[in-house]
Amino acid sequence: MSTTLGVPRPDQADYMLRAAAGDAGRAYKRWMLGLLDVREGHTVLDVGCGPGTDLPALAERVGDGGTVIGVDHDRAMLDRARARTAGLRRVELREGDAHALPVEPGTIDRARTDRVLMHVAEPADVLAQLHRATRPGARVGFAEPDWDTLIVDAEDLETSRAFTRFTTTEVVRHATIGRGLARLAGRAGFRVEAVHATTPFFRDFDEADHTLGLGRNLQRAIDEGHIDRARGRDWFDGLSRTGAFYASFTLVGVVCSR
Repeated sequence: MSTTLGVPRPDQADYMLRAAAGDAGRAYKRWMLGLLDVREGHTVLDVGCGPGTDLPALAERVGDGGTVIGVDHDRAMLDRARARTAGLRRVELREGDAHALPVEPGTIDRARTDRVLMHVAEPADVLAQLHRATRPGARVGFAEPDWDTLIVDAEDLETSRAFTRFTTTEVVRHATIGRGLARLAGRAGFRVEAVHATTPFFRDFDEADHTLGLGRNLQRAIDEGHIDRARGRDWFDGLSRTGAFYASFTLVGVVCSR
């Protein structure tokens, strides 16, 4: 396990499960699940299902007559998802790329992606794949952060701003896709039904460090010459010592119909 500024790099599956378990994670997932209106007998597609965080809840809603299909390109993630959904016979797990979904055209009643589009090579191509996979009248939900809105309170405001710039330009492939979700969905042929924005915030330094990658991304920014080493370390040390830590970002959810 590698470390940065004394902070271990988290296991990706554990990271996803922990992020989903927080108050902000539970809130936007409830919002999306409610508007997706998953019903008994539906075929539901979870693209980038990861360790299967949301598959049990989807399986409960589709009942014995429905099917939940989880797709991920990472075999290790699918292994975790299999363990998590053991005994749920209506869950199918498929290894595949979001740019070439392993489902038949026009067979999906409900679909979702959750913090996936910011990582893929071509978000528009993934949306086109989802449009192809869904039936007329289907509903699709997307949730993505806008990392350009990341703020970290510190006396050294310029280093906080430099950290956000580094996150948006070097760390996340499509860092501002959250704000463009409705526009991209419309271009793909979906009809936008609802847009929701929430602001996950952190008062606990350790939780923020885990979720936002403060230490590991700062170390990378220092190593690549984006932030001065001494100033960056002073900034990080100040964050960990403060008794009134605050950081936040904006998370955007969009629910569409086909």
